[in-house]
Amino acid sequence: MADPEGAIIQRDGKTYAVVTRSPAGVVTPEHLEKVARIARKYRIPTIKITAGQRIALIGIAPGDVAGVRADLGTDAEQTGGPCVKYVQACPGNDTCRHGIADSIGIAKTLAEKYAGSTFPAKIKIGVSGCPRSCGESRIRDIGLLATAKGWTVLFGGNGGTKPRFGDLVAKNLPTGEALDLVDRLLTHYKINAKPHERTARYMERAGLDTLKSELLRFIPYIILDDVKPH
Repeated sequence: MADPEGAIIQRDGKTYAVVTRSPAGVVTPEHLEKVARIARKYRIPTIKITAGQRIALIGIAPGDVAGVRADLGTDAEQTGGPCVKYVQACPGNDTCRHGIADSIGIAKTLAEKYAGSTFPAKIKIGVSGCPRSCGESRIRDIGLLATAKGWTVLFGGNGGTKPRFGDLVAKNLPTGEALDLVDRLLTHYKINAKPHERTARYMERAGLDTLKSELLRFIPYIILDDVKPH
C-alpha cells in the first residue's frame, strides 16, 4: 500500500511524520498554537525542530495523516517530489549584532517564489546575513552569503554523505541581482541536470567552466575573472 500523501514513513515502518512550513525558520504564536492543538488532538508523541528549521510532527498513525494535513492547511509542507525542501536563514541584521543584510527577508522571498516548483532533484537553500555563514550557505544547493559589499552567491553545495562546498558564482551583488542569479542558476540546472542528480553531483560532472560558458558569460553583472573555485 502506498504511503499517505505528504507524509514520511518512520523507522518503525508503521507511523509517519508530517512537516510544517516555516520559511527562514520564523514562526508565529498562532502557528505554534496550531501545532500544539494538532499534536494533542491526534496524540502525536514527538515534535521535532528539523535541521532545515521546520517543525516535524512525528509518530502519526496512518489513518490520521490526512486529518493532520487538513488541520495544518497551508502550513503543511510538501515532502514528496524533487522540490525546494527548505530555505533556511540566520537571524541576519534584524537581531544579530553581526548581521550585515536581511537574510530572513530574502529567505522568505525565495521560499515563496519557489513554492510548488519542481527540479531534477531536491533543492536546499541557505541564506546567511554575514560571512560567518550560520545559514549553512556553503553546503547548500544554493547559498547566499552577505558581506559589506553585497551578496556572494554559491551553487552546488551539499552536506550529505558526500559533502561539498558550493562553487563561487558571483560576489558583491545587490539583492535584486542576487535573486536574478539564483533564478538563472536554478533554470540552468533544471534544463541540464539528469533526473535525481543533485546540484553537487551536477557540478562535479559538468564543472564550473561549463557553467561559465553556458550561463555566466551571458549575465551582464558577472565578472568572470572573480569566479574561481574556492
